Amino acid sequence: MPPPIALTIAGSDSGGGAGIQADLKTFHQWGVFGTSVITAITAQNTTGVFAVHGVPDSVVEAQIDAVVSDLRPVATKTGMLGTASAVETVAAAWARHGLGNLVVDPVMVATSGDRLSDDSTLDAIRDRLLPHATLVTPNLPEASLLVGRPVESLDDARDAARRLIEMGAGAALIKGGHRDEAKVLDLFWDGSDEVLLEAEKAKTSETHGTGCSLAASIAAGLALGRELPVAVTDAVRWVQEGIRTAPGLGEGHGPINHWANQPA
Repeated sequence: MPPPIALTIAGSDSGGGAGIQADLKTFHQWGVFGTSVITAITAQNTTGVFAVHGVPDSVVEAQIDAVVSDLRPVATKTGMLGTASAVETVAAAWARHGLGNLVVDPVMVATSGDRLSDDSTLDAIRDRLLPHATLVTPNLPEASLLVGRPVESLDDARDAARRLIEMGAGAALIKGGHRDEAKVLDLFWDGSDEVLLEAEKAKTSETHGTGCSLAASIAAGLALGRELPVAVTDAVRWVQEGIRTAPGLGEGHGPINHWANQPA
């Protein structure tokens, strides 16, 4: 039997720790054949981003059409889309091809806290992409932007998850890594079942690409036929192991270990 196919729609990270490169490494580690649509080319390494060049919407659309017509994915994840028009392009292609199992990583706020997208892009993600999402995976600042109110406490996360489902998402995973606490608490909610995933916060700067790799791992789990709560739990545990065993590359925020063992 051929392996299941997964698709990533995201930006390219020349440093290899995040974006398309991290997603493809993640797919491979989970035994899933990875395909890709590149939305932007970046010049970056572990110390920062030095240049960004957006791919024209027509080329983004052509990439999606080419992949889907021959290598139809069982599951897809989106990462950095960059502009409102790119979000519109992806959402329209998604609907036209009738695809399913979409994991939306709304890349809008960097680990540094810097805003990565403008209000029009935020509105497009909220209005055009979320209604197609099987799961949306915002960190706390991104959840705050999406729901239009601060998301800091666990109760805030519960309220944000409920609002994201009301916006059309099938489920939400509110990532708690931005809390200034000793433990990381992630909240999954699908409208009926809640899962809390708690772990000790690692004292490390080797966290580049965690959000990308997490969403890609969940997409891989869905491509393998796992139920969504199982795919989420496995992905969170795998990323935690990837952080714990990070290879220590680069002089800045290094990448996680994409060869980390899968959860038992």
